[in-house]
Amino acid sequence: MRKSILKKLFIKLSKIMGYEIIDQNDFTSPTLDKELNQDLSILNDKSIVLPLGEVKISRKITSVLILFRTNSNVEIWDQNKKRLFEEPKIEYTLRSLNSLIKSINFCKKKYSSIKINLIIVDDNSKDENLNKIKNLTKNTDLKIDIKNLNHDKYKKVIKSQKNEQTFSNLASLLCCFEIAKENTEDLVFFVEDDYLHFEPMMEEMIASYERISSQISKDIFMCPSDYPYLYMSNQKTNVLIGNKRHWRTVSKTLCTFMTCKQFIEKYWDNFYKNCLDRHDPFEKYINEIYKSEICVSPLKSLSVHFTNVNSSYGLSPFIDYKKLWNESE
Repeated sequence: MRKSILKKLFIKLSKIMGYEIIDQNDFTSPTLDKELNQDLSILNDKSIVLPLGEVKISRKITSVLILFRTNSNVEIWDQNKKRLFEEPKIEYTLRSLNSLIKSINFCKKKYSSIKINLIIVDDNSKDENLNKIKNLTKNTDLKIDIKNLNHDKYKKVIKSQKNEQTFSNLASLLCCFEIAKENTEDLVFFVEDDYLHFEPMMEEMIASYERISSQISKDIFMCPSDYPYLYMSNQKTNVLIGNKRHWRTVSKTLCTFMTCKQFIEKYWDNFYKNCLDRHDPFEKYINEIYKSEICVSPLKSLSVHFTNVNSSYGLSPFIDYKKLWNESE
């Protein structure tokens, strides 16, 4: 009995002092009142990964602005190939948006204090397709705004392109960057409409962002996809521990990535120049930022880029594509 009283006092004292106790005999944490196979981390306080212990969260996250770019009129930009499953583009857009909404809702159940806003920037979809997008947004309690891309606004800004598709791509990207510059409060997540997302994606992105940023004492860029190109060279990488998986440093991304308000402001010239003309690669000035800042992608993928099976920037390895496709319907 005396031993039990002393144990309870020790647990209370540890809680007061901010320490966590691991009881490996019972496979529990008495201070957290959880089993060790449960999530032991506390958002904006501490990240706990066994057996590495605790990381105090100094980079606390308050909000995420998500900018979702849609173009349901173009099957695959700059290509004549068909996507996996060979469905019309609107089907990928809808499944992408649906999987994103599911992931946001999953995240908010756990991280209710995080403010998440979603803005859809639509590139002049046909009325039929736009109505399908709007109907999908009505089935959620999330705050979702839809903005229609005004091409005329960018005709004197963006250089003349070989085709309307390329101009539209540049214009919608610039529009998203401008919205981010004016409206981001903390984090911003740029998302293209041909990625399908696993339900835990948003939770893992937010929790891993705060853990990694706190460890290295600086903000980062974060990509949700594990692209095939990462395994097509001998480029060295660093592997980091996130919330529930490993992350690796990368030197280039596509236009789906998360970062912070400070970096949008600091590297505005890069974001702006990237949209003035088509470059090779398309993300040339975005990728230049990664020479100075850390960008990471997950192992394994949290989001899958549904292009054709031969694309080096497409399908992530070791994924059940059919299952993800069906779950996103």
